Amino acid sequence: MSVSDSFPLGAATTLDELARDPHARLALLRAYEPVSWVPELGGWLVTRRDLALHVMRDAATFTVDDPRFSTAQVVGPSMLSLDGEQHTRHREPFNAPFRPRQVRDGFASFIEQETGRLISALEPAGAAELRRAFAGPLAVAVVTEALGLAGAGTDTVLSWYDSIVRAVSDITAGHAAGPDGTAAYTELRAAVENTVADGGSSSLLVSAAGRLTLPEVASNAAVLMFGGIETTEAMITNALLHLLSHPDQLALVLADFELLDGAIEESLRLEPGAAVVDRYAVCDTELGPATIRRGDLVTVSLAGANRDPAVFPEPDRFDVRRENARLQLAFAHGPHHCIAAHLARLETRIALQCLLERLPALRLAPDRPAAPQGLVFRKPPALHVQWDSSR
Repeated sequence: MSVSDSFPLGAATTLDELARDPHARLALLRAYEPVSWVPELGGWLVTRRDLALHVMRDAATFTVDDPRFSTAQVVGPSMLSLDGEQHTRHREPFNAPFRPRQVRDGFASFIEQETGRLISALEPAGAAELRRAFAGPLAVAVVTEALGLAGAGTDTVLSWYDSIVRAVSDITAGHAAGPDGTAAYTELRAAVENTVADGGSSSLLVSAAGRLTLPEVASNAAVLMFGGIETTEAMITNALLHLLSHPDQLALVLADFELLDGAIEESLRLEPGAAVVDRYAVCDTELGPATIRRGDLVTVSLAGANRDPAVFPEPDRFDVRRENARLQLAFAHGPHHCIAAHLARLETRIALQCLLERLPALRLAPDRPAAPQGLVFRKPPALHVQWDSSR
């Protein structure tokens, strides 16, 4: 008899626990109830890696194309909330600059320059809050450059992003979203329309407007923008937190920056910036031990799948030399695999190496503890650090 035979574990699982520190609960669910009905979620929570992969690969059975999909409620239909031919039609116009070679050739120099500029502004102080003073502005600059969005400053884009992410998170948690998300998207849509009207030849938005309607360009720009900012801000912030919290692993990286790629993958595994992705059952189906009914919400816990001990031995340990860390699912899988994953990886690697090279004895501020938080999007609210300044 399993634990869940006598007491369903999902019934005792709260959204607050999943937002604060979910990993012990996710481990329990994964071991005893890997497809678990969670009343507070109003749906199923999938925590085992093989089952998570099955759901994300099978878009014919588990779709994003449902009126309840949280992001679509804020920004409308996009590549993130459509499947099949419509998904392909929305995604294809944005693919080209995010392929591996194009990412390296098109963005490495810009990322290095922007990273250098941000660090130079911080360097003399000897202390900073790196999430908002570094990771966020860098992510905004890169995604704005990638899209060719004209006339929107970093602070403005960050305010849009905050409002849209907050609205999506509220809807996922079962709350009504406030008006700020809609207002932010209205402003972003106007900026997209102005960019397309200006007709800059280098703008990806202008190129996409030749194949999609203007509202479709705007909705896809919104998901690329807040996805790109969220993914990379979280990647940089979480990876720094992991490295600075594990001096032995940090020492390995400082001795050999070739280990940075492994450190990034391992950080993504331990704490994916997007902890969950939602799908909806198109028909009655069996998933592991559970019978899923048509219309049921099926939430895949990427955080749970990434610590599956069947794939990752000692799953709670941060190991920059872990040989299979790249099997992590932080960028999702299947047709909705993150379109800008290569760009996010390049950006994070350049950012981390520059920070570690230029800020001597970089360390966490001892009086300002940091820990990832969030039901959907997980990262520390702030990351206060210190370093040895030359001043």
